Amino acid sequence: MSHPILSEFDIVFAGGGTTACVVAGRLAAYDPSLRILILEAGQHTLNKPIHVQPYQYPFNQATTSTTVTFNIGNPSPRLNGRAPIVPSGRCVGGCSCVNLMVYTRAPASDYDDWGVNGWESENLIPLMKKLETYEVQPGRPTHGYNGPIKVSSGGCEVGVSDEFIQIGTTYHKRHYADDTNDLETCNTYSFANVWLMYKRYIDGTTGRRSDAAHHYIYNQAHNTNLQVWDGKRVKRIIFEDKRAVGVEFTSDPVSYPDVDQSSSIVRALKLVVICGGVFGSPTILERSGIGAEAVLKRCGIQQLMNLPGVGENYRDHNMVLVPYLAADEVVTMDALWRGESILQESLAKWTSSGKSLIAQNGLDSKIKWRPDDEELKAMGPVFQPRWKEFFQDRSDKAVAIFAAIAGWLSRPLSSILPRNYMTASYYTLYPVSVGSVHINVTENNKEGMDFTTGFLDDSSDIVPLDFGYKKTREIFRRMASYRGEVAADHPDFPEGSAAACKEAFGPVDINAPDIVYTAEDDEAISQFHRDVVQTAWHPLGTCAMKSEADQGVVDARLNVYGVSNLKVADMSISPLNVGTNTYSTALLIGERAAMIIAKDLGINCVDLTRAQFK
Repeated sequence: MSHPILSEFDIVFAGGGTTACVVAGRLAAYDPSLRILILEAGQHTLNKPIHVQPYQYPFNQATTSTTVTFNIGNPSPRLNGRAPIVPSGRCVGGCSCVNLMVYTRAPASDYDDWGVNGWESENLIPLMKKLETYEVQPGRPTHGYNGPIKVSSGGCEVGVSDEFIQIGTTYHKRHYADDTNDLETCNTYSFANVWLMYKRYIDGTTGRRSDAAHHYIYNQAHNTNLQVWDGKRVKRIIFEDKRAVGVEFTSDPVSYPDVDQSSSIVRALKLVVICGGVFGSPTILERSGIGAEAVLKRCGIQQLMNLPGVGENYRDHNMVLVPYLAADEVVTMDALWRGESILQESLAKWTSSGKSLIAQNGLDSKIKWRPDDEELKAMGPVFQPRWKEFFQDRSDKAVAIFAAIAGWLSRPLSSILPRNYMTASYYTLYPVSVGSVHINVTENNKEGMDFTTGFLDDSSDIVPLDFGYKKTREIFRRMASYRGEVAADHPDFPEGSAAACKEAFGPVDINAPDIVYTAEDDEAISQFHRDVVQTAWHPLGTCAMKSEADQGVVDARLNVYGVSNLKVADMSISPLNVGTNTYSTALLIGERAAMIIAKDLGINCVDLTRAQFK
C-alpha cells in the first residue's frame, strides 16, 4: 500500500521525549541549516501550567491524564497476581515535563560499568557539566554553571525535610553532606535549610520546571528548520534495502481523536533517530521488522534483521510510598494539591517572584542508603550473596534511596480525608530482576504490548524494601510532625501486633525502643510490598548498548546493528541500571548522542554558551 510523502528532512526523530529534545536542539544550534523534524504522539507542552508549574506534577499521573501513557504489565505471581502499571511521558519533552524534578546523579562508576568505548565517566563528566546551570553552590568541580538545564533549591522550604534529616543524623546515625550528587558521595543525608536546599530541576529565578522541551527546543522558535509535529504516532521505519530512509506515522487518536488516522510518510535524507523511550523504541523497531524471529512471526511481520535483544533487558527501580498523618501546623503540599484557598495566594506570589509552594515538589530530603553491619545482619541471609557480589566493594553504590515527601503521594486525593500528610518513599537502585517489552497481537487482531516488569522475581529484591519499611517508619515516628500511620496504606499486621498502625498525638522519644516485629509481622510486610511495589518511573534498557553477541541492539555510536542510517537515543540504550532518578542520565545520553551525530555528519560541535541556550 502506498502512502503520500508529506515532506523530507535531513534528520527525523521518531519520538519527542527528553533525549530527542536534547539531541535535536543541540544539532539545530550547531548547524541551523539542518532540516530537523521531531514526530511526537503527545501534545505540545509550551507554557502549559501543568508542565511548567512544579507543584502540578502529581496531576500528570492522574488516571485521566493524557500527558503520560499507562503501560500495563503482565500479571505476576510475585506481585500476588497484580498487573503492574508503568507510566511513560507522552508529550513534547517526555518525562522531563511530567516527572518529579528530583535532581540526583548516578555514581561515576555506573557509566564505567557499562564497558562501552566513549561512554566512560571521564568522557561523560564534561557533558554533565555542560548541560546544567547549578544554582545551588558555586565552584563545585563536578557541576556546571553555564548550561540550559537549571538546578536550584526551588521556591521555598517545607519543614518535614528538617525533621527527617534531624532524626536521620541522630537516630539513624548517618552524616550530613551538602552535596550527595558529586558522583561519589553515598550513605549521607542531604536536605533543606536556610543556606542549602535539596536540589531540583527548577529554575531558581522563575520558579518554573527546567525541562528539555523549553530549554532545548522551544527556545529556538526562530529556527524554522527545526520543526515539531505533535499528535503523530510513529508506526515504523521505512527502509530501502537495509538503509533507513523515512518514517511512517499516523495522527494519534488520543491527542487528536477527530483527525484522519491514515498513514503518511516523511523522508529522512541523512538519518533517522528513534527516541521512543523504553516502551516506544523497541516496539518501533519490531514493527519495522527488527527483532527476535519468534516475536515478529507471531505478529505477522516480515523480519528485516534478526536482533533478539530488542525489547529485552527491561530494568527499573522498585519503589514503595507509605503515608503518615502529619501535624496541622506543618507546611505540606496537601492544601495546594486539593486546590484550597492557599492556591491563589501561592500562584500570585509565584507569578511575581518565582517563589512559593508553586515552585515546590515537596521532596526536600533524602539519603542514598547503604546498610551498616548491624543493618545488614538484620536483613537476613537472602540478601547476603547480592551484597557480597555487587555492593560490598563498591562503596559509592547505594542500595536504596529513602526520602520524605511533604504531602500525600499515594491513592487519589479524593479518597482521603482533607488534612496534612507526609509520605515515606523508598526505592531500590540496583534490583536484580529483569523484564521485557514486545509487541503482541490481541484477540481482536489489534496491536498490543507484551510487557513483563520482572518486579521481585529475584528473591533478593524484596529484602531492602522490607527493611526500608521498618527503618523509615522508625524515622517518621520520631519526627515532630508525626501524628500516626494511615493504617489502610500500611501492612495488614495481625490483631494484637506491636506493629499495629494507628493515629498518635505526637512522636515517640528519639531513644524509644524500635518496634519488635514477629515472623507474622514480617510476612505481612512482604505481602504488603508484593501488593503495592511499583515503578519509580525509571525504566531503561530495552535497546541495550551492548555487543550484538550479548543481545545488544545498538553499538557505541548508537547505530542499530545490521542496518544503516538508524540510531536509537534514549534511556532504552542503558545496558545496566543507574543509581539515580534517570532524568539526569536521559539528558546525558542526549548530549553524548548530539556529539556523536554531529561528528558523523561532519558538523563542528562547538560548546554552546548560556546566551545561545537559555
